[in-house]
Amino acid sequence: MKRVFITGFALLGLLKAYAQNEQADSTAYKPKKLKVDEINLVSSYYRQNGDNSAVTGGLGTEKLTDISNAIDLRVVKYGKNNIKHNFDVEVGVDHYSSASSDKIDLNANSSASSSDIRVYPSLNYIRENEEKGRTLGIGVSSSTEYDYQSFGGNVSFSQKTKDRNGEFGVKFQAYLDQVKLLAPIELRGLPNVDDSGNASRNTFVGSLTYSQIINKNFQVMFQADLISQQGYLSLPFHRVYFTDGSVHQEKLPDSRLKIPLAARASYFLGDNVIIRGYYRFYTDDWGIQSHTADIEIPVKITSFVSVSPFYRYYTQTAAKYFKGYEMHNLQSDFYTSNYDLSKFDSSFIGLGLRLTPVNGIFGIKHLNMLEIRYGHYTRSNNLNSDIVSINIRYK
Repeated sequence: MKRVFITGFALLGLLKAYAQNEQADSTAYKPKKLKVDEINLVSSYYRQNGDNSAVTGGLGTEKLTDISNAIDLRVVKYGKNNIKHNFDVEVGVDHYSSASSDKIDLNANSSASSSDIRVYPSLNYIRENEEKGRTLGIGVSSSTEYDYQSFGGNVSFSQKTKDRNGEFGVKFQAYLDQVKLLAPIELRGLPNVDDSGNASRNTFVGSLTYSQIINKNFQVMFQADLISQQGYLSLPFHRVYFTDGSVHQEKLPDSRLKIPLAARASYFLGDNVIIRGYYRFYTDDWGIQSHTADIEIPVKITSFVSVSPFYRYYTQTAAKYFKGYEMHNLQSDFYTSNYDLSKFDSSFIGLGLRLTPVNGIFGIKHLNMLEIRYGHYTRSNNLNSDIVSINIRYK
């Protein structure tokens, strides 16, 4: 899962120096200059365990740890007619170690994919016209790791209603990926095994949203997505064991259509309590249907301390191509023993602590928020995990 809280604290000195420079320049004319609006430093540690690894055909350890660090920088500039220009630059770095990936080479003590570093920068621009209630956005992103390379792009548009209580939004995203064909060692060189070069995988996402302020206490949002995937949708190092004891490389269709529909609501119960609810229904043409229900209740303890207990329940049916260890037969056109595509229920429960002291975190006024969150995840097929994250905000 994810570690390294050191990164955030190492930058505190830099942020403090920036704050002093900003104060010294407070007499300068700023409306048409780029100005730092917000900086978020996020570190997290994730750990999981289970015994249904797809690398070894549905049996074997799923032990994994991941350490993640990300910095998100947001700058703004006001142009003519009070148009607001927002620039968001984020750079994230993950380091993971996976016991199951180490089994791609069964007789090795370690392999190139047993641990890896993922780097994922992104850049987004948003243009806000407050007078017309209109927002335009565009962005690009990338993600690189040992056996995977992804490039993404997005465009978005939103428009508020005349009374400014509602907002309609539309967004389109595209991800163009390259997958390195790294096959299990005992299958390399065999006929019909993908073990050479790279394969492409493309994902296109269209989203429609509508949000509405019902009254001063109640807000709702609805979202509908259409997701199309094309290309190599298997993972080349996943084994599948058949009823005759033979081992094969995972094989899945080269297209997938997903349809998620979601609703979100927030109710302000007085000045100190918010009830946030979320529900999502999902279906796809691989036979999976799922339901997600989520609730979070932020409670303000004092003017600068709040806690947020949360709980999420998830349930899904199995993909029509899924069967467990040595359960597939030779008549199957497509087959996987990846338990992410199996039938299961899961729960995710945890607590967040948020601090917003008047004088700032560590006495630095512009460091106005520190949030610590912990969550525990359990799945009905014996997968479990824990995650701890820290978010420090400069504003």
